[in-house]
Amino acid sequence: MRLSRRSLLGSAAGLGAAAALTVPARAQQPAIKVGVLTDMSGPYQDLAGPGSIAATQLVASEFMAANPGARVEIVSADHQNKADIAAGTARQWFDRDGVDVIIDLSNSAVALAVSGIGREKNKAVIATGAATSDISGRACNANTVHWVYDTYMLAKSTGGAMVKAGGDSWFFLTADYAFGHALERDVSDFVRNAGGRIVGSVKTPFPGTTDFSSFLIQAQASRAKVLGLANAGTDTINCIKQAKEFGVSNSMKVAGLLVFLSDVHALGLDVCQGLILSESFYWDQNDRTRAFSSRYSPRMQGKRPSMVQAGNYACVLHYLKAAKEMGYAQAKADGAAAIAMMKKLPADDDCFGPGIIREDGRKIHPSYLYEVKKPSESEGAYDYYKTLASTPAEEAFRPLSAGVCSLVKT
Repeated sequence: MRLSRRSLLGSAAGLGAAAALTVPARAQQPAIKVGVLTDMSGPYQDLAGPGSIAATQLVASEFMAANPGARVEIVSADHQNKADIAAGTARQWFDRDGVDVIIDLSNSAVALAVSGIGREKNKAVIATGAATSDISGRACNANTVHWVYDTYMLAKSTGGAMVKAGGDSWFFLTADYAFGHALERDVSDFVRNAGGRIVGSVKTPFPGTTDFSSFLIQAQASRAKVLGLANAGTDTINCIKQAKEFGVSNSMKVAGLLVFLSDVHALGLDVCQGLILSESFYWDQNDRTRAFSSRYSPRMQGKRPSMVQAGNYACVLHYLKAAKEMGYAQAKADGAAAIAMMKKLPADDDCFGPGIIREDGRKIHPSYLYEVKKPSESEGAYDYYKTLASTPAEEAFRPLSAGVCSLVKT
């Protein structure tokens, strides 16, 4: 007798089944069901999207191979960058489809909405693609973990570096939703605390904006030294392209406050050379990140993983370890208890190395400041970054006492 395990790939409207793994029959354990709620068709599809599903499928297959009897199923859906669609999908997954943990959530408004539903339903939620630091701050709860990066980390690393380099006056182009607002807020705090000033900002509609020319002209007219892009994905790509086309980058230093490897790949080194950015994962950082990437890339036609995609691998691995430790049935029955076990166990994976999850739900690991290489410095596709600095895990993220999280005992 053989047991067929399925990886289910779906959309916001419905879920289609696809056979994924077949293994010898083993002692039956309740299947852990992971929901990948991501952007499959919008501005974040390259940094998350299909690559997030591929990373989750990889970790599920590796965990089951290493743990006889374990069963992991995967479902996915496109949240379309709309909090109401994400909330409806999360309710259906939790109430009807038996999903135990939802991951990715590559949009801050989406992540905040699903986090609240996880708390309501006592299910686990792990945000890897959302940036707002409010997830482990004023909006924290016992059912949610925030992995990979956040606006505080990005502000401290990239924003702090720009001010030290002389960029003491800023104008922001800000995506008009929770993520953009939080990133502008956190960077502005660092700029002001370092003696700089905010000259102005403009909120750009999200999603759907592709022409940023009028906003860029406003920025240039401000005479600020730094253009802060408080956006991500294709919005960042379009802003950087158009800043170059309109000559804005000749008079202002462009600060991409959330830039991904996929963005640099799309733009090319001719456009991106010299760009300063921060990430918590880069495929070529060390032997372990290279090992993970070598297992991931064949599933994505040779593409290297973004930090969001790496985060999905790492967070699911740690969740599954916690579920095994406490018992799969108990993990399914009590999402808050599963998150508590994740906080109790030290994390360690090929993507981020050793780390911990604090009581406010913030996953802690180092961050890195990179400079994009010149074309002459690159040895080929995806050889794009050189390391300028690193920030230790205990310093990279907002201090626990400063986050106003209700879970933190004072």
